[in-house]
Amino acid sequence: MPSIANVSMVMNNGLAGISVSWERDEGVFGSLQYHVMSDQNLTCNSTSSSCTLSPVGCGEVHTIWVSTSDEAGPSDQSGPVVFITFPCPPQSLAVVESTEGSCTLTWDTVTHVNSYTAFIKRGDGAEESCNTTSRSCTYNCTCGHTYLMSVMAFNQAGSSPEGQVLNYTTLPCCPEGVSISAVSTDTFEITWTVSRGAELYQTRAADSSEVILCNDTAPVCALSDLSCDSSYSVVLTPCNDISGCNRACKAHTQITAPCMPMNLMLTQRNSSCFSVSWTPNNRLANYTVTASGDDGTRTCNTDGNSCDITDLPCGSNFEVSVIATSPAGLGLPSYSELLETGPCCPVDQVVDQVTQAMSNVSWSPAKGAHTFITSLTSTRGHARCHTMDSHCLMGCITCGTNYTVTMEAISHSGRRSNCSYEGFSSSACCPSGVRLYGMAHSSLRVYWRGAGSSHSYVTELVGSRNNYTCTASPGESSCDVPNIQCGDVYTVVVAPLTPEGSKVLFCAQRIYSVSCAGSNLGTVIYRGKRSVD
Repeated sequence: MPSIANVSMVMNNGLAGISVSWERDEGVFGSLQYHVMSDQNLTCNSTSSSCTLSPVGCGEVHTIWVSTSDEAGPSDQSGPVVFITFPCPPQSLAVVESTEGSCTLTWDTVTHVNSYTAFIKRGDGAEESCNTTSRSCTYNCTCGHTYLMSVMAFNQAGSSPEGQVLNYTTLPCCPEGVSISAVSTDTFEITWTVSRGAELYQTRAADSSEVILCNDTAPVCALSDLSCDSSYSVVLTPCNDISGCNRACKAHTQITAPCMPMNLMLTQRNSSCFSVSWTPNNRLANYTVTASGDDGTRTCNTDGNSCDITDLPCGSNFEVSVIATSPAGLGLPSYSELLETGPCCPVDQVVDQVTQAMSNVSWSPAKGAHTFITSLTSTRGHARCHTMDSHCLMGCITCGTNYTVTMEAISHSGRRSNCSYEGFSSSACCPSGVRLYGMAHSSLRVYWRGAGSSHSYVTELVGSRNNYTCTASPGESSCDVPNIQCGDVYTVVVAPLTPEGSKVLFCAQRIYSVSCAGSNLGTVIYRGKRSVD
C-alpha cells in the first residue's frame, strides 16, 4: 500500500489539476501499476511516483486515495487525503461611498478561503491594494474619478483566477469658488470653478414659497424672476451620466434686493415741509426719499415708512420717489409722485389811492403764482379782486379808513398761499359844502364841512392871472384869502393834508367868477364843479 507524500495544484495547457505523489517501495520487484482516485470521480494511473487528476475547478474538496497493483493483485488503498483546490474568484463586487473621501468595496463570501486581496486602480494611474480576511475593504476614494477594482481570494492551494473587474466612477466633485451676485433686483448670476467629473450642473434656488431651477453644462447660471426681499437657499449639484448627481454639496444663502415701496402718499405739514409715506413691504430695509426739481434735490432717510422733506422753496415742483436699501443692495425706486409747493407771495405790494373811493393795488411777480386774490378789509367794509395781472383797481373804498391788506396767491393747480402785508390807510375825506363869500378889503372867505377835526385843509384858488393859497388848522372849517384880484374866474379846491403834509389830489374843483365893483370885489358867482383831470 503506497503512502501519499504530497498533493498540490498544477496547471497543464491552461487546465488545472491535482498532482498527487507518493513514496515508492524500493524493495518491491517487478512492474507496479499505481491508481489514484478522487471522490469527485477523477482517476489517473501511473507507473511512476506521481499522477495528476484533471481537470479540477475552483473551490472543490477532493478526498484522494492511492493504490497499487502487480501480477499478484491490488494492494489496499492508502489512507485518504482531503485536498481543497484554489478558491473561486469573489463575485458581486459593489462599492459604497460611506463618507466623503472613503469608499468600501464589498463582495460575496467565497468558501474555503483564507484571505482576500483587493486591487484598486484609479483613472490617473494611482494604485492601491488591500489585504483582508473579511469580505469588504475600505480605501481612499476622491470625487470625480473612475476606479477599476478586482478581488482575489487565497487559500493553501493558491489564488483564485481573475474574476470580476468592477468599473466604478465616484460622484462628481462639489463646485468650489461659488460666487453669487445680484446683476439686477430680481436676478442672481452664479459662477463657480469647473468641478472634476461633472458633465452637467443643476442649480436650485428655493425660498419659502417657490423653487427655481437652472441646468447648464457651463460653470455659470442666471436665476431670474426672483421674489424681492427673500432669502434663497442656492444649491449647486454636479452630475454625470455614469454616477449620477452629487447631492451632498452645501447650500449657499443669498438675499434678494428689497421690494419697491408702494402706495406713495404726500401730506403737507407746512408751506416748506411735506411728509412722504408708503406701504411697508420689506422685512429690514432703510429708505431714501428723494425730491428732485429745478430748485435742486432734497432727501431724507428712515428705516420706517414715512419721512419729512423739509426746506422746500415756494413756487416749486418736485418729483418724489422712494428707494429701499438693505445688505442685499438697492431695490427698485417707487413710482414717482409730483409735489407742488404753494406759490410764493409777492415780495412788494403797493396801494395807491386813485380817487376818494378807488385804489390801485400793484405787486411784484411771484414764482409759481398764476392768479391773485387781493383783499382790503376794514370795519366799514371790504374790497376784493381776482386777477391774473400784477395789479388790480379796487373800488368802494371808504375815505379816512384803516384797511388790512391780504392776498391769496394761487398756482395753476389751485394750490394757495396766504400773504399778509402792511396795512393801508385811505386818505382823509374831501370836504363837502364848499362856498366862497366876498369880504371887505378885497378878501374872500372859503367855507366847507369837514369829515373830522384831526385834519388840516389847504385851499387853492387858481385864476388866469394870479393864484392864491391858504391853510386851515385842524378843526377849522374856513379860510380867508386876502387881496383877491377881481374880474377873474377862479378854480377853487379845498383838500385835506396827509400826515406827511402833502395835498390830497383827487378832491373836486369848483369854479367861481369874481366881478369888480369899483375898486372893491363885486359879486361872487358859483359856476359849477368839475372832476380832477
